[in-house]
Amino acid sequence: MKRHPFEPARLISGVTALTLGAGYGLDALDVWDAPGPWLLLALPAGLLLSGITAAVWATIRRHHADHVDRTDRTEEAPTTQHP
Repeated sequence: MKRHPFEPARLISGVTALTLGAGYGLDALDVWDAPGPWLLLALPAGLLLSGITAAVWATIRRHHADHVDRTDRTEEAPTTQHP
């Protein structure tokens, strides 16, 4: 099975969607009396948190890739062959 890179923003979006679904489901079954405004505000809050996480994660990946490229270039020693 092909491995996928870890994406924390998708994890946060998924957890937000599952939480909202569970909240509305429990409210529909009369198990929990969900306050309407809180559930409506949870979606934009979760998406905002997911967007911030995606931006931070992209910055970290880019910084790490630049650091790895710089390290690879400095470790390569020029090789010259003399006859």
